[in-house]
Amino acid sequence: MRGAAFESHRLIGWIYWDPTAIDAYGSLGIPGGVGYYVTSRAGALGLAGSDAVAAAFYSIHPDFVRASFDLLAAAGAGPTDAMRVRDDAVLAGMAIHAQAVCAELSDLAGQLWEAADSLPISGRPVFATHLRHRRDDEPLLSAWLAVNCIREWRGDTHWALHVADDLTGIEAGVLDGAWRGYGGDWLPRSRGADDAALAEAYARLEARGLADDGQVNEAGRAHRQRLEDRLDHLAAGAWRHLGEATTQRFVDLVATVGDALMARVDATAGDKWMPAGRPHRPRPPASAHRSSTPG
Repeated sequence: MRGAAFESHRLIGWIYWDPTAIDAYGSLGIPGGVGYYVTSRAGALGLAGSDAVAAAFYSIHPDFVRASFDLLAAAGAGPTDAMRVRDDAVLAGMAIHAQAVCAELSDLAGQLWEAADSLPISGRPVFATHLRHRRDDEPLLSAWLAVNCIREWRGDTHWALHVADDLTGIEAGVLDGAWRGYGGDWLPRSRGADDAALAEAYARLEARGLADDGQVNEAGRAHRQRLEDRLDHLAAGAWRHLGEATTQRFVDLVATVGDALMARVDATAGDKWMPAGRPHRPRPPASAHRSSTPG
């Protein structure tokens, strides 16, 4: 089931860094397409306001979330426009970068939606937001949207585990970055954390025995692994509903285009963004203290 989660990240996540999508979003009147990731991923949840989105996104700085929606509104556009841009880019991009799997993925649309519909909505706001956003007239997009829902259910559950563990969004980023081997606190900084916020996060982690002298320690990395193991267990429901054979078919199918889709992220933003879509290969912990600048 972990393989299904990994391939889902790769099938979905590339679209939020896709140059074509960002250019189309910019054509709405938004300078440089800034905020596309936030508004298109939030979808109709944006109608509830930027504070609701910031709460659901958890580790992204609320000021950036707010600015993203302010830019969208200033352009005379809204969440529906952001979703339309994303959906159009999915169809265009898949036809170019993943053409070999489009027909077979389209055939799985009905089963993928059955799997998504099997999941409870309680406490999963981003999942619930996208659950009724469907395009039955476009089987490929419909399949993609179903996987998006399954992925967002996992994302909501991921943050619920962190809330229950009394971790702030910045602490979550610090632990995740260390667990993945990202140096220099690149990961929390990429989500808006500054020196002061990081100092506070490390102080709290050190009080819990999860960091020492400005670095996440082995106990901290082990703690992050336990959270991931718990998430894998909880988030397997959709794939169990889909069944082992069909789940493996999905995994094998997406695996053939995963690298090509991730290359879209690399070309736009470099090889660190969207870490969930990259193999987990922790680097040795750095000997130096955390950096004051992004890695």
